[in-house]
Amino acid sequence: MTPSKTILTDDFGRKHNYLRISLLEKCNLRCTYCMPADGIALSPKASLMTAEEIFAIAQTFTENGVDKIRLTGGEPLLRKDFPEIILKLATLDTSLSITTNGILIDRHIAVLKQSNIKKINLSLDTLVASKFHSITLRNQFEKVIDNLHLLLNHDFQVKVNVVLMKGFNENEIIDFVQLTQFLPLSIRFIEFMPFAGNDWDRSKMVSQKEILSQVEEYFSLDKIQKLHDEKNFTARTYKIEGFHGDFGIISSITNPFCDGCNRIRLTANGKIKNCLFSNSETDLLTAFRKGKSITELISTSIKNKKKIRSGMVTISEMDDPDLHFDNRSMIAIGG
Repeated sequence: MTPSKTILTDDFGRKHNYLRISLLEKCNLRCTYCMPADGIALSPKASLMTAEEIFAIAQTFTENGVDKIRLTGGEPLLRKDFPEIILKLATLDTSLSITTNGILIDRHIAVLKQSNIKKINLSLDTLVASKFHSITLRNQFEKVIDNLHLLLNHDFQVKVNVVLMKGFNENEIIDFVQLTQFLPLSIRFIEFMPFAGNDWDRSKMVSQKEILSQVEEYFSLDKIQKLHDEKNFTARTYKIEGFHGDFGIISSITNPFCDGCNRIRLTANGKIKNCLFSNSETDLLTAFRKGKSITELISTSIKNKKKIRSGMVTISEMDDPDLHFDNRSMIAIGG
């Protein structure tokens, strides 16, 4: 019997075919917008999904309509069994990709190719070594840059994720765009978002309007091309005429794209989040370990999804910490 494909459709008609799986909560960087200054209480190892559980739960999703899986963290490449996980998932009828900080990726080029992974999202918030250390608390800038070029040399499709924050890197917007002149990169500028422990306030955020204003001031308007937005897009994308790469803006705060959302998040301890901003979670792993079906749990979670940002419709609601303080820190959600 063909499995039902309706359990991933919410009450607003959105079909969720994109699963983001966090492999662990640990990271080898300590980016301030992602991890609270005092760290987080890590889930006990026994409560994290094993490689076999990740595969089996992912298989349930693919049987019900998921055709795209992205592995995140923390830093997913810190899992010692990462090769085992990726090779198992590669047997499913789905496209695979990963988000990484790039420090360890040179060790995994062969297994990524073997798994037919072509798309890599690399997090890099500054092109200045001293600033890299100030936000990550680690001296790994040169390693990340070297591995960025290594990925391009191996013909991976690389997107660079840049979280913009006033007083830190908003003066590097043009520098990042200029990288696309000679490199086939996709730069993704991301508005700073509120999560537990990252001291978010709107004054630190660089909005879509401000980003475009800088680009339009530096490049003549007739050189800036608006590209066609993909179905279920998160980034509104642009290209400078004659440049090899492109850039986009992920504006979750000032110009959200919730109408076309097709994403589901599975945390490293096996809980499904139907929205990045949602405080509520549904525990799949406990039911799975008891031998119970998880399809009804998935269906209920998807049906309970709010229309916009877990019910936070306006920016003023985002300003209210009581509405998102008990969400996880970003590192514990998985990007």
